[in-house]
Amino acid sequence: MNAPIIHRPSPAFIAASWVALLLGAVAYLVGLFNAEMPLNEKGYYLTLLLFGLFAAVSLQKSVRDRVESIPVSGLYYALCWFALLSALLLLLVGLWNAILVLSEKGFYGMAFALSLFGAVAVQKNTRDLIAANAAEPKRASSIPPLPEQD
Repeated sequence: MNAPIIHRPSPAFIAASWVALLLGAVAYLVGLFNAEMPLNEKGYYLTLLLFGLFAAVSLQKSVRDRVESIPVSGLYYALCWFALLSALLLLLVGLWNAILVLSEKGFYGMAFALSLFGAVAVQKNTRDLIAANAAEPKRASSIPPLPEQD
């Protein structure tokens, strides 16, 4: 059986992933900080962002583990899906009932989605880099070879 070829993510994709995560999260948090809403409502939206990021990364890891034949219990896999769908549903319900203009609701939704995408991509890149580094042949020694003599 052939070993799978491990591809190292490109520096451009790594940078784009980090930019997506940071841009989405920072935009969401700046919007939340500047919002004219009670502190408990801000806390609700902050908690949803944190919960959504964790759920998305956990689901991505579980899916990848299953693809790579690493055991993942069905219960944990189902909980990951439930957590991610719950975070999305709670955001949808919160924004639907919020007293915000439609453009603000869209802003929060898009920043949330960009953050989740960025978190999944960063986690994928991290795992790919670890796998690529593990697959590289190890050097026997850090001492450079002696020059050839004539």
